[in-house]
Amino acid sequence: MTDGTGTARDPIPPLLLVGCGQMGGAMLAGWLAEGLAPSVILDRHRDTVPAPHRVMPLAADLPADFVPALIVLATKPQKADAVIPELARFARHAPVLSVMAGKTVGGLTDAFAAAGAPGAVVIRAMPNTPSAIGQGMTVCYAPPPATPAQRALCERVLSAIGDTAWVEAEDQMDAVTAVSGSGPAYVFLLAELMERAGIAQGLPPALARRIARRTVSGAGALMEQTDVDAAELRRRVTSPGGTTQKALSVLMEADAWPATLDAAIRAAALRARELAS
Repeated sequence: MTDGTGTARDPIPPLLLVGCGQMGGAMLAGWLAEGLAPSVILDRHRDTVPAPHRVMPLAADLPADFVPALIVLATKPQKADAVIPELARFARHAPVLSVMAGKTVGGLTDAFAAAGAPGAVVIRAMPNTPSAIGQGMTVCYAPPPATPAQRALCERVLSAIGDTAWVEAEDQMDAVTAVSGSGPAYVFLLAELMERAGIAQGLPPALARRIARRTVSGAGALMEQTDVDAAELRRRVTSPGGTTQKALSVLMEADAWPATLDAAIRAAALRARELAS
């Protein structure tokens, strides 16, 4: 297995995936594409997985002889308390990677300890929805008990769905949630508003949608392929006295658009802190 540049990548070891909804399903698709070792998926709503992987509807059905290298908690946060006691026997030997919003490392560690796995190592991650097409951005936090090998394992698993990064303090995950986790919605809103404005200016709806979406995705691809700062890219496309400058003068008049986006991200970060508490 290579990373697309010819460099060999470590195989993905056996996993216990708990929850196979939108995010869990996106991760599973990425792992299967990279040759996931025989694993178990715990989900009540999924019927089948490709052989030799197994799907189980209930935690009580998990095979006693299964030894995962990593437990991935992708269930809904409100279901965590119910499933953790059934996972404790695995968490005594395998680290836990949680992608649940609003669940702190401390809270999950305490829950596993109460369930009989006092030494459980929990690593927290926040992926976003482009993970569904392998273009995600996932930011992780690992507490001091996590070993370099455990961090590397999580990074290997998450690299199958996009890029990964780490923060040194868990409270930074609130900002990550507000910028990256919620960020795709801001971009979708931009495309939605551009489409609507194009229609208002007389474009056929299908054409307005096509050019709005392609412009947003193309600009994103351009940023991805260059190290040039986003502000500089903006300046390069803004000719003095031209149409772009005129439009930007409206968007940035009295700092309206920058201030609004800043306020939106602060509101999202505050809500993330409220959920975590």
